[in-house]
Amino acid sequence: MLVEATDGTLTEQVMALVRTRIERRQLVSGARLPSVRAMAEAAGVSKSTVVEAYDRLVAEGAIRARPGSGFYVAAPLAPLTIAAVDSRADLAIDPLWMLRESLSPRPGAILAGGGCLPDDWLPVELLRKGLRTIARTAPLTSMTNYSTAMGSEPVRRLIARRMGEQGVDVATDQILLTDSGTQAIDLICRFLIEPGDVVLIDDPCYFNFQALLRAHRARPIGVPFTPHGPDVEAFQQALEEHLPRLYITNSAIHNPTGASLSAPVAHRLLKLAEAHDLLIVEDDIFADFETVPSARLAAFDGLDRVIRVGSFSKSLTSAVRCGHIAARRDWIAALADLRIATGMSSSPISAELVHTVLTDGAYRRHMEKIRGRLEQTMTRVIPRLAEIGIVPWIEPSGGMFLWARLPDDLDAVAVTRHALRSNIVLAPGNVFSVSQSAGSYLRLNVARMGDDRVFEVLEAAMAHCGRGQGLAIPPSDH
Repeated sequence: MLVEATDGTLTEQVMALVRTRIERRQLVSGARLPSVRAMAEAAGVSKSTVVEAYDRLVAEGAIRARPGSGFYVAAPLAPLTIAAVDSRADLAIDPLWMLRESLSPRPGAILAGGGCLPDDWLPVELLRKGLRTIARTAPLTSMTNYSTAMGSEPVRRLIARRMGEQGVDVATDQILLTDSGTQAIDLICRFLIEPGDVVLIDDPCYFNFQALLRAHRARPIGVPFTPHGPDVEAFQQALEEHLPRLYITNSAIHNPTGASLSAPVAHRLLKLAEAHDLLIVEDDIFADFETVPSARLAAFDGLDRVIRVGSFSKSLTSAVRCGHIAARRDWIAALADLRIATGMSSSPISAELVHTVLTDGAYRRHMEKIRGRLEQTMTRVIPRLAEIGIVPWIEPSGGMFLWARLPDDLDAVAVTRHALRSNIVLAPGNVFSVSQSAGSYLRLNVARMGDDRVFEVLEAAMAHCGRGQGLAIPPSDH
């Protein structure tokens, strides 16, 4: 059943479906619509309903009919809007909403669903020390000029050595510095895909993957995610049915679930990728949070079909913009040209600071402390959540995220809206799900749940929303 709207007649639902696909660039100007028969079968409605819907869309000027040929998108597209449009709600909670909340937090808000460590967990003194060091010793050109096309060679050597410790054999000329992990994926999308191309993503996955693909007018298809990686059978079915160009994933400490890819699943994915000419983008931004290294697609593949991206925004600070792409040499050369054309060069000052901090022995000790602190916090938070009926999907082996289910299939968006009234910002599951199948899940950041008020507000929000659903949620004992 492809009809996405729930209001209005069947004819209006079909019209809404077509309009939505045009707005999201799944149907571009001049594109041919599905035939009346195909649309009727896909949407589960009669052919007469589709005929009426198409006729009304023609009258609106949204599509045009070509006798003997079919129906086509008519007018030039409106300017691209990647935020979800929902006139029925006073607050559209979608991937762009989560990004806005992350970039412009409400005064005094607790980002219990946020994607970063709290400020007081970050190595602030180490950063201050690094800034003082580069102010004294960095070459003048780092302060006054653009970086080279590839970015700082010392930082690229450092990244190559760190990747080598994970079993990924890579040379410095296979690494391109970017301003962030997001910019790295953006460049790869510019390089490899065209509007309308299908891209596989995990379901659930990091919400900005969806927003970024929407900006590239690509068509994201979700593959159900398991505690060991994507569901391999569903992955194969998606390859055969949709012929995707690209797959974007986290292998280690998956966002939002906290799971890690297993070696058997990694081998099966790479075999399927080879058989179906699929390219894979492996986002490894949480590598430094691992207590035990997990399987890496880039290590098994040798950077043939796999492109590795990452940054230091989670472990170091999001204020220092320094990411990277590791890929085949011929691709890196072309990506470097694309990097110049769209953003000139990476920041030499950021690169100097990253190199100075990461080569200081204090950074290794800092991350050891962070991993231990997260483990202790996870051990404390999970029982507290259980007291109010919230159960984690898995207990992660590392990282800051819990993917947790609300009791009695409560609507996580409704709970999120209610919690906002108390300045607690949650991350509802469907923000991460392209299929919208995670309606009763939340992503929680255990590092941001040290205040008892988070649990109190969560419990109150669930009780309020439970009454709205006619459910009786018993109070906790605490």
